[in-house]
Amino acid sequence: MKYRFADCVLDLDRRELTRAAQTVAVGPQVFDLLVHLVENHERVVSKDGLLDAVWNGRVVSDSTLTSHINAARRAIGDSGAEQRLVRTVARKGFRFVGDIRQVGLPEASREAAIMPEIATPPTAVTAHKPSIAVMPFQNLSGDPEQDYFADGVAEEIITALSRVRWLFVVARNSSFAYRGRPADVQQISRELGVTYVLEGSVRKAADRLRITGQLVNATTNGYLWADRFEGALDDIFTLQDRISGNVVGAIAPQMELAEIERARRKPTENLSAYDCYLRGLAHLHRGGREAAEEALPLFRKAVALDAEFAPPYAMAAWCYFWRKVNGWTIDPVQETAEGIALARRALELGRDDAVVLARAGHALAHLAGEFDSGIALLDRALFLNPNMAPAWFLGGFLRVWHGEPEGAIEYFEHAMRLSPVDPELYRMQAGIAMAHLFGGRFETASLWAEQAQRNLPSFLMAVATGAASQALSGRTEDARRTMDRLLELSPALRLSSLKDWLPIRRQEDFTLFAEGLHKAGLPDQ
Repeated sequence: MKYRFADCVLDLDRRELTRAAQTVAVGPQVFDLLVHLVENHERVVSKDGLLDAVWNGRVVSDSTLTSHINAARRAIGDSGAEQRLVRTVARKGFRFVGDIRQVGLPEASREAAIMPEIATPPTAVTAHKPSIAVMPFQNLSGDPEQDYFADGVAEEIITALSRVRWLFVVARNSSFAYRGRPADVQQISRELGVTYVLEGSVRKAADRLRITGQLVNATTNGYLWADRFEGALDDIFTLQDRISGNVVGAIAPQMELAEIERARRKPTENLSAYDCYLRGLAHLHRGGREAAEEALPLFRKAVALDAEFAPPYAMAAWCYFWRKVNGWTIDPVQETAEGIALARRALELGRDDAVVLARAGHALAHLAGEFDSGIALLDRALFLNPNMAPAWFLGGFLRVWHGEPEGAIEYFEHAMRLSPVDPELYRMQAGIAMAHLFGGRFETASLWAEQAQRNLPSFLMAVATGAASQALSGRTEDARRTMDRLLELSPALRLSSLKDWLPIRRQEDFTLFAEGLHKAGLPDQ
């Protein structure tokens, strides 16, 4: 799709601006800013609206916003003095006031763009980050009294999804306008400008309710996720909250995986900062040494393409943590310093981004020893997005190291309930294993450690936890075999270096872990 105005053409598919038939070089954020203003020309766009659309809600300075507005004006032959195309509305924001013509849409879509039947979201936002519409849930109970509950479930899901900052969620009034209208997923996708559609239904039977949900990728018309939930009517609002939390926790990782796959198929020369970030995530989810080495340059490229995009800073810092915890560091002093610097920069840019707070906070706790601060950052991440599984399991790890194994287990289990097929499931399993070890339940710890090792055989902490728990439970031969595997992965690991490896804060936990590893055969020096 293209927008023509004055002597300019804004090509969304090619992400290209031309003026007087000449290509104009603009930065990615300036391009996104122009698209957002053009597609919202019928209204004044507030500063907050621009921050949400262009900077994903990140806090940026007024001077940064002003410089981008000025750059956009220069690119289209406008200026702050003339304001022929982009007008500043005092104390309100900005508005695009030029005459616009859309090119490249089917006739029906052009008519809908001029005289929309329903309120449509700004497609500039949906074009540059994943987008979803939550449709009104069908009431299959035959009881009109349950309509309010079906609507309540969908509204709670919309509210919960809106806390996921990398996701654009269509407002309730737009998606609910389809109630009672015949419309397929691809029509909804086209008219609302979204990639994903969540459908559902509610059925009442006696004193119980059954809720089903399906997440559809409108591009492929394929199902990414489907599940059902049941509960008693006696506490209907608690049931509503639980269902919305479970749905959001389950579908957010599925959408992220679908976005990662989309980015992997995209030609390398056309990668945006967000695409590079997604490709880096795909590598890091695999967990191995090569995966971490491949992820780090992609996060750095994302930063180079967009220096104010906070998540790749946080994930790059997390790469350094992951290298440290698996014994892969080459220059520990330099890598630790680099990881700390990246984490701090991420927090400067993304203080209200749950992903940034969780990953950067966890990295700082490990790399800088700032445990109280790390726990506080993880808690804030959960305040901002209580359905984010990584924030739960990373918070669980910090509580393990802080000497709270029982509370940590609750965190890990909640993360697994939210995202039972998560690509990082091995991390949750390893965390539960360590928590049970510190709780004195050695056989249970061994079972969880073995599960984590099956999912990621190179996870050093899971192997060490398995060896220690086997030894402490009297399984000497199993412990010796696991120790051989541990020393294959990390030949230099010794009892004397344990304190430099894992940040175990409570002395009795450290003593227990060291005793188990000593019995399994880890050398002293």
